Amino acid sequence: MRHWPLLLIASLVFAAIWLGTYAIGHRPFPAETTPEGAYARIALSVEERRIKDIFPYLETEAQWAAFTIRDARKKACERVRASYLPGERERLLHEWSEEAGAPDGADLFAIVARRQGWMGRLERDLSGAASVDVEGERATVVTARGTRYPFRRRDNGIWGLTIFTAELEADAERASRDLEVVQRAADDYDRAAGR
Repeated sequence: MRHWPLLLIASLVFAAIWLGTYAIGHRPFPAETTPEGAYARIALSVEERRIKDIFPYLETEAQWAAFTIRDARKKACERVRASYLPGERERLLHEWSEEAGAPDGADLFAIVARRQGWMGRLERDLSGAASVDVEGERATVVTARGTRYPFRRRDNGIWGLTIFTAELEADAERASRDLEVVQRAADDYDRAAGR
C-alpha cells in the first residue's frame, strides 16, 4: 500500500516519455501545398522505394509529358501491330511496349525513372530540408547537405519538383515524332497491301 504513490509516479513518467517519443516519431507532414510538404512526401516515397508516389509531386509539365509519352507509344504500337511487316514489327514493339502498356502517367514515370536511374540520383541526398527559398511560383528546397531541389507551384496549389521535366519533355517530343513516322510508314504499308 505504501508503494502505490511511487508506482503511480513511475507510471506517469513512463507514459509521458512514451507519448513524447511517439509524438516526435509521428509528427504530421507539412501540408503538400508547401514546398517542405512536397519534398517530405518525395523523400518518403524514395525511402520506401515507391517511385510512382513521386508523380503527384512533379510539376504539371512533367506530368503532361509522361501522359504524352504513354499515349504516343500506345498509338504507335497499335499502328505497328496493324500495319507493319513482321521483322520491323517485333523490333519496334519490343522497344516501345513497356511504355505503351503503362496504365497511367505515374506508371510511365516509374518506368522512365528506373531506366534513367533517377531514384539513385534522389537517394544520394534526400536529407532533411534545411531551408526553403520561395519566390512567387518557384521555390528551392535546400537540404542539410546543401543539395538544391527546385519546385514550381501547380494550379492545384501543390508544389511540383522540376528536375525531371526537361528529360520527360524531350522523351515526349521523341515519342510524338516516332508516332508521326510510324503513321506515315503504316499508311505506305497499307497502300502497298491494298488495305
